[in-house]
Amino acid sequence: MTHRRAVALMVLVTLLWSIAGVVTRHLDAARSFEVTFWRSLFCAVSLAIGLTVLRGPALWAGLLRSGRVLWASALCWAVMYTAFMVALTLTTVANVLVTMAIGPMVTALFSRLFLGQRLPLRTWGAIVVAGAGIAWMFGAEASGGGSLLGSLVAAAVPLAGAVNWILLQRNADFGAQAPDMLPAVLLGALISAAVTLPLAWPLQASAHDLRLLALLGGVQLALPCLLVVRLSRELLAPEIALLALLEVLFGVAWAWLGAGERPPASVLFGGALVLGALVANEACSLRQTTPAKTLQSAIPRP
Repeated sequence: MTHRRAVALMVLVTLLWSIAGVVTRHLDAARSFEVTFWRSLFCAVSLAIGLTVLRGPALWAGLLRSGRVLWASALCWAVMYTAFMVALTLTTVANVLVTMAIGPMVTALFSRLFLGQRLPLRTWGAIVVAGAGIAWMFGAEASGGGSLLGSLVAAAVPLAGAVNWILLQRNADFGAQAPDMLPAVLLGALISAAVTLPLAWPLQASAHDLRLLALLGGVQLALPCLLVVRLSRELLAPEIALLALLEVLFGVAWAWLGAGERPPASVLFGGALVLGALVANEACSLRQTTPAKTLQSAIPRP
Protein backbone atom coordinates (compact mmCIF):
# COMPACT_ATOMS: atom_id res chain seq x y z
CA MET A 1 0.00 0.00 0.00
CA THR A 2 1.36 3.42 -0.93
CA HIS A 3 1.56 6.20 1.62
CA ARG A 4 -0.90 8.27 -0.39
CA ARG A 5 -3.48 5.46 -0.34
CA ALA A 6 -2.93 4.85 3.38
CA VAL A 7 -3.59 8.53 4.10
CA ALA A 8 -6.75 8.48 1.94
CA LEU A 9 -8.06 5.44 3.80
CA MET A 10 -7.30 7.10 7.15
CA VAL A 11 -9.36 10.12 6.06
CA LEU A 12 -12.22 7.71 5.24
CA VAL A 13 -11.83 6.19 8.71
CA THR A 14 -12.21 9.59 10.38
CA LEU A 15 -15.24 10.38 8.21
CA LEU A 16 -16.96 7.17 9.37
CA TRP A 17 -16.00 7.79 13.01
CA SER A 18 -17.36 11.34 12.85
CA ILE A 19 -21.02 10.40 12.35
CA ALA A 20 -21.41 9.17 15.96
CA GLY A 21 -22.35 12.54 17.43
CA VAL A 22 -25.05 13.50 14.94
CA VAL A 23 -26.60 10.00 14.96
CA THR A 24 -26.68 9.97 18.77
CA ARG A 25 -28.60 13.25 18.79
CA HIS A 26 -31.46 11.57 16.91
CA LEU A 27 -32.05 8.76 19.43
CA ASP A 28 -35.51 8.61 21.04
CA ALA A 29 -35.13 6.82 24.37
CA ALA A 30 -31.68 5.23 24.70
CA ARG A 31 -29.34 7.18 26.97
CA SER A 32 -25.82 7.04 28.43
CA PHE A 33 -24.67 3.47 29.16
CA GLU A 34 -27.47 1.92 27.11
CA VAL A 35 -26.22 3.76 24.03
CA THR A 36 -22.74 2.39 24.69
CA PHE A 37 -24.04 -1.14 25.31
CA TRP A 38 -26.03 -1.39 22.09
CA ARG A 39 -23.33 0.18 19.93
CA SER A 40 -20.66 -2.14 21.35
CA LEU A 41 -22.94 -5.17 20.99
CA PHE A 42 -23.76 -4.40 17.36
CA CYS A 43 -20.07 -3.76 16.73
CA ALA A 44 -19.16 -7.14 18.26
CA VAL A 45 -21.77 -8.94 16.14
CA SER A 46 -20.54 -7.21 12.97
CA LEU A 47 -16.92 -8.03 13.76
CA ALA A 48 -17.71 -11.63 14.69
CA ILE A 49 -19.42 -12.18 11.34
CA GLY A 50 -16.81 -10.29 9.30
CA LEU A 51 -13.76 -11.83 10.95
CA THR A 52 -15.25 -15.33 10.80
CA VAL A 53 -15.76 -14.91 7.05
CA LEU A 54 -12.18 -13.65 6.67
CA ARG A 55 -10.41 -16.05 9.06
CA GLY A 56 -12.77 -19.00 9.46
CA PRO A 57 -12.85 -21.17 12.60
CA ALA A 58 -9.18 -20.33 13.19
CA LEU A 59 -10.31 -16.94 14.54
CA TRP A 60 -11.99 -18.47 17.58
CA ALA A 61 -9.25 -21.01 18.17
CA GLY A 62 -6.72 -18.18 18.09
CA LEU A 63 -8.64 -16.21 20.70
CA LEU A 64 -8.18 -19.05 23.17
CA ARG A 65 -4.41 -18.84 22.66
CA SER A 66 -4.20 -15.04 22.60
CA GLY A 67 -1.42 -13.40 24.57
CA ARG A 68 -1.16 -10.41 26.88
CA VAL A 69 -0.52 -7.91 24.10
CA LEU A 70 -3.79 -8.74 22.36
CA TRP A 71 -5.75 -8.50 25.63
CA ALA A 72 -4.07 -5.20 26.50
CA SER A 73 -5.08 -3.82 23.10
CA ALA A 74 -8.62 -5.17 23.64
CA LEU A 75 -8.86 -3.27 26.94
CA CYS A 76 -7.74 -0.09 25.16
CA TRP A 77 -10.45 -0.56 22.53
CA ALA A 78 -13.04 -1.18 25.28
CA VAL A 79 -12.07 2.05 27.07
CA MET A 80 -12.30 4.02 23.81
CA TYR A 81 -15.67 2.54 22.85
CA THR A 82 -17.17 3.16 26.29
CA ALA A 83 -15.73 6.56 27.20
CA PHE A 84 -16.54 8.12 23.84
CA MET A 85 -20.25 7.31 23.86
CA VAL A 86 -20.72 8.13 27.55
CA ALA A 87 -19.01 11.51 27.01
CA LEU A 88 -21.35 12.30 24.10
CA THR A 89 -24.30 11.93 26.47
CA LEU A 90 -22.71 14.31 29.02
CA THR A 91 -21.66 17.26 26.85
CA THR A 92 -21.70 18.64 23.30
CA VAL A 93 -20.23 16.88 20.29
CA ALA A 94 -17.73 19.72 19.82
CA ASN A 95 -16.54 19.52 23.43
CA VAL A 96 -16.01 15.75 23.22
CA LEU A 97 -14.13 15.90 19.93
CA VAL A 98 -12.01 18.86 20.98
CA THR A 99 -10.98 17.05 24.17
CA MET A 100 -10.16 13.90 22.22
CA ALA A 101 -7.93 15.91 19.91
CA ILE A 102 -5.09 15.88 22.45
CA GLY A 103 -4.37 12.44 20.97
CA PRO A 104 -1.46 13.42 18.68
CA MET A 105 0.48 15.07 21.49
CA VAL A 106 -0.01 12.09 23.79
CA THR A 107 0.82 9.60 21.03
CA ALA A 108 3.93 11.50 19.96
CA LEU A 109 5.13 11.63 23.57
CA PHE A 110 4.50 7.91 24.10
CA SER A 111 6.20 7.07 20.78
CA ARG A 112 9.29 8.99 21.85
CA LEU A 113 9.33 7.49 25.35
CA PHE A 114 8.45 3.86 24.61
CA LEU A 115 9.45 3.30 20.97
CA GLY A 116 12.34 5.74 20.64
CA GLN A 117 10.89 7.12 17.41
CA ARG A 118 12.47 10.29 16.04
CA LEU A 119 9.71 12.36 14.51
CA PRO A 120 10.29 14.71 11.56
CA LEU A 121 10.41 18.39 12.47
CA ARG A 122 7.38 19.02 10.26
CA THR A 123 5.31 16.55 12.34
CA TRP A 124 6.28 18.27 15.59
CA GLY A 125 5.40 21.61 14.02
CA ALA A 126 2.01 20.30 12.91
CA ILE A 127 1.35 18.96 16.41
CA VAL A 128 2.20 22.33 17.95
CA VAL A 129 -0.07 24.25 15.57
CA ALA A 130 -2.89 21.72 15.96
CA GLY A 131 -2.41 21.87 19.73
CA ALA A 132 -2.77 25.64 19.64
CA GLY A 133 -6.05 25.28 17.77
CA ILE A 134 -7.27 22.67 20.24
CA ALA A 135 -6.28 24.83 23.23
CA TRP A 136 -8.17 27.76 21.73
CA MET A 137 -11.31 25.68 21.28
CA PHE A 138 -11.05 24.00 24.67
CA GLY A 139 -10.55 27.30 26.45
CA ALA A 140 -13.66 28.72 24.84
CA GLU A 141 -15.68 25.61 25.74
CA ALA A 142 -14.52 25.72 29.37
CA SER A 143 -15.27 29.43 29.79
CA GLY A 144 -18.67 28.90 28.20
CA GLY A 145 -19.74 26.46 30.90
CA GLY A 146 -18.98 23.17 29.14
CA SER A 147 -19.29 19.96 31.13
CA LEU A 148 -16.10 19.21 33.05
CA LEU A 149 -17.21 15.61 33.67
CA GLY A 150 -17.87 15.12 29.97
CA SER A 151 -14.41 16.45 29.13
CA LEU A 152 -12.75 14.20 31.72
CA VAL A 153 -14.55 11.12 30.39
CA ALA A 154 -13.66 12.10 26.82
CA ALA A 155 -9.99 12.47 27.81
CA ALA A 156 -9.87 8.72 28.46
CA VAL A 157 -10.27 8.13 24.71
CA PRO A 158 -6.98 9.72 23.49
CA LEU A 159 -5.06 8.26 26.44
CA ALA A 160 -6.27 4.73 25.68
CA GLY A 161 -5.82 5.38 21.96
CA ALA A 162 -2.20 6.45 22.39
CA VAL A 163 -1.43 3.29 24.37
CA ASN A 164 -3.16 1.20 21.72
CA TRP A 165 -1.23 2.72 18.79
CA ILE A 166 2.02 2.04 20.67
CA LEU A 167 0.99 -1.58 21.27
CA LEU A 168 0.10 -2.01 17.59
CA GLN A 169 3.39 -0.59 16.39
CA ARG A 170 5.44 -2.60 18.89
CA ASN A 171 3.57 -5.72 17.80
CA ALA A 172 4.16 -4.94 14.10
CA ASP A 173 7.89 -4.85 14.81
CA PHE A 174 7.84 -8.65 14.99
CA GLY A 175 6.94 -8.86 11.32
CA ALA A 176 5.55 -12.20 10.13
CA GLN A 177 5.77 -13.59 13.68
CA ALA A 178 3.58 -10.81 15.10
CA PRO A 179 0.28 -11.91 16.67
CA ASP A 180 -2.87 -11.04 14.73
CA MET A 181 -4.29 -7.92 16.42
CA LEU A 182 -7.60 -7.73 14.54
CA PRO A 183 -9.39 -9.95 17.12
CA ALA A 184 -8.54 -7.32 19.77
CA VAL A 185 -11.12 -5.03 18.15
CA LEU A 186 -13.76 -7.75 18.62
CA LEU A 187 -12.68 -8.49 22.20
CA GLY A 188 -12.80 -4.79 23.04
CA ALA A 189 -16.40 -4.55 21.82
CA LEU A 190 -17.39 -7.63 23.84
CA ILE A 191 -15.74 -6.23 27.00
CA SER A 192 -17.44 -2.86 26.53
CA ALA A 193 -20.86 -4.49 26.03
CA ALA A 194 -20.42 -6.78 29.06
CA VAL A 195 -19.31 -3.95 31.36
CA THR A 196 -22.05 -1.52 30.35
CA LEU A 197 -25.02 -3.95 30.28
CA PRO A 198 -25.60 -3.92 34.08
CA LEU A 199 -25.33 -0.11 34.08
CA ALA A 200 -27.75 0.17 31.14
CA TRP A 201 -30.48 -2.01 32.66
CA PRO A 202 -33.44 -1.74 32.20
CA LEU A 203 -33.10 -1.28 28.46
CA GLN A 204 -35.40 1.35 26.93
CA ALA A 205 -34.24 1.71 23.31
CA SER A 206 -37.00 1.95 20.71
CA ALA A 207 -36.95 0.18 17.34
CA HIS A 208 -35.86 3.49 15.79
CA ASP A 209 -32.99 3.70 18.30
CA LEU A 210 -31.89 0.14 17.57
CA ARG A 211 -31.65 0.86 13.85
CA LEU A 212 -29.46 3.90 14.48
CA LEU A 213 -27.33 2.05 17.03
CA ALA A 214 -26.86 -0.83 14.60
CA LEU A 215 -25.57 1.74 12.08
CA LEU A 216 -23.16 3.04 14.69
CA GLY A 217 -21.97 -0.43 15.67
CA GLY A 218 -21.37 -1.72 12.15
CA VAL A 219 -20.55 1.26 9.92
CA GLN A 220 -19.32 3.91 12.37
CA LEU A 221 -17.27 1.57 14.58
CA ALA A 222 -16.54 -1.95 13.31
CA LEU A 223 -15.47 -1.09 9.75
CA PRO A 224 -13.18 1.89 10.51
CA CYS A 225 -11.57 0.14 13.49
CA LEU A 226 -10.61 -2.82 11.29
CA LEU A 227 -9.22 -0.41 8.72
CA VAL A 228 -7.16 1.46 11.30
CA VAL A 229 -5.56 -1.77 12.54
CA ARG A 230 -4.49 -2.50 8.95
CA LEU A 231 -3.23 1.05 8.45
CA SER A 232 -1.00 0.78 11.54
CA ARG A 233 1.38 -1.19 9.29
CA GLU A 234 1.71 1.74 6.89
CA LEU A 235 1.58 4.93 8.97
CA LEU A 236 3.46 6.02 12.07
CA ALA A 237 1.44 6.19 15.29
CA PRO A 238 1.77 10.01 15.58
CA GLU A 239 0.71 10.39 11.94
CA ILE A 240 -2.38 8.26 12.55
CA ALA A 241 -3.25 10.33 15.62
CA LEU A 242 -2.72 13.56 13.69
CA LEU A 243 -4.93 12.46 10.80
CA ALA A 244 -7.54 11.33 13.32
CA LEU A 245 -7.97 15.00 14.24
CA LEU A 246 -10.06 15.31 11.09
CA GLU A 247 -12.79 13.62 13.12
CA VAL A 248 -13.04 16.87 15.09
CA LEU A 249 -13.84 18.88 11.98
CA PHE A 250 -16.11 16.29 10.39
CA GLY A 251 -17.94 15.59 13.65
CA VAL A 252 -18.57 19.25 14.46
CA ALA A 253 -19.80 19.82 10.91
CA TRP A 254 -22.19 16.83 11.07
CA ALA A 255 -23.57 17.98 14.45
CA TRP A 256 -24.04 21.50 13.08
CA LEU A 257 -25.77 20.44 9.86
CA GLY A 258 -27.68 17.44 11.17
CA ALA A 259 -28.52 18.26 14.79
CA GLY A 260 -28.41 22.05 15.04
CA GLU A 261 -25.39 22.12 17.39
CA ARG A 262 -23.82 25.23 15.93
CA PRO A 263 -20.20 25.63 17.04
CA PRO A 264 -19.02 29.04 18.24
CA ALA A 265 -16.50 31.11 16.29
CA SER A 266 -13.68 29.87 18.57
CA VAL A 267 -14.31 26.28 17.48
CA LEU A 268 -14.30 27.28 13.83
CA PHE A 269 -11.06 29.22 14.23
CA GLY A 270 -9.37 26.44 16.18
CA GLY A 271 -10.59 23.87 13.68
CA ALA A 272 -9.06 25.89 10.86
CA LEU A 273 -5.68 25.71 12.63
CA VAL A 274 -6.03 21.95 13.03
CA LEU A 275 -6.94 21.44 9.38
CA GLY A 276 -4.12 23.71 8.23
CA ALA A 277 -1.60 21.74 10.28
CA LEU A 278 -2.84 18.45 8.80
CA VAL A 279 -2.73 19.69 5.22
CA ALA A 280 0.77 21.12 5.62
CA ASN A 281 2.12 17.98 7.27
CA GLU A 282 0.69 15.63 4.66
CA ALA A 283 1.71 17.87 1.75
CA CYS A 284 5.32 17.75 2.94
CA SER A 285 5.09 14.00 3.40
CA LEU A 286 3.75 13.37 -0.10
CA ARG A 287 6.64 15.33 -1.65
CA GLN A 288 9.12 12.87 -0.21
CA THR A 289 10.10 9.99 -2.43
CA THR A 290 11.16 7.65 0.37
CA PRO A 291 8.47 5.01 1.06
CA ALA A 292 6.72 5.26 4.41
CA LYS A 293 8.10 1.98 5.72
CA THR A 294 11.68 3.15 5.20
CA LEU A 295 10.99 6.21 7.32
CA GLN A 296 9.83 4.00 10.15
CA SER A 297 13.27 2.50 10.82
CA ALA A 298 12.61 -0.91 12.36
CA ILE A 299 8.97 -0.24 13.19
CA PRO A 300 6.45 -1.15 10.49
CA ARG A 301 3.03 0.44 10.50
CA PRO A 302 -4.14 0.73 11.17
